Amino acid sequence: MRSIVILISGRGSNMEAIVRAAQAEQWPARISAVISNRADASGLDFAAAHGIPTEVIPNKDYPTRDQFDAALRGKIDAYEPDLVVLAGFMRILTTPFVDHYRGRMLNIHPSLLPSFPGLATHRQALAAGVKLHGATVHFVTPDLDHGPIVAQACVPVLEDDSEEILAERVLEQEHVIYPRAVRWFIDGRLALEGARVRLAPMAAEAAAGVLDNASVIAI
Repeated sequence: MRSIVILISGRGSNMEAIVRAAQAEQWPARISAVISNRADASGLDFAAAHGIPTEVIPNKDYPTRDQFDAALRGKIDAYEPDLVVLAGFMRILTTPFVDHYRGRMLNIHPSLLPSFPGLATHRQALAAGVKLHGATVHFVTPDLDHGPIVAQACVPVLEDDSEEILAERVLEQEHVIYPRAVRWFIDGRLALEGARVRLAPMAAEAAAGVLDNASVIAI
């Protein structure tokens, strides 16, 4: 059974979606721990209520980013994870930390990368006048909000959208594609080929000649 560690900084709604999917679908994996850099992260209560061990490593207790990342890495590795999932973890991670988990750390970003990296993505999308916006699940690399793309979901941008309304529409799709992408990893269906991710069809799909194109767009 594979091991997953999830990192959060707040509510962790994507963490909740992953936990619920893992339980409902009886994944061949366990959520070994939910770790936060903030003791007041409400997602910790959700995890504890679902029997998942929780840990808090306050970044304010460490004078440098390197020291914090070293402490975080030690705590994560104690659970021997096959996969580390960033679910609203609001920290920029150092290159040595990212390299340690290369190919086994996923993030979700609320835009259709490579468009609108960084913060205020919904504001950026509205200012740019795009007609489609969305979310991206990707493998984490040292370049912020970059890395091989696993899955994307798009939503329409409407004339009367505010940042908040658009964010809600995108978040609904995040809760669909993130658990799906994590499940693909757990099932061994993701293959990294340079900057691209290949999704292998399930055995039954391959036999039937069915392609799973949800890695491109899911609405």
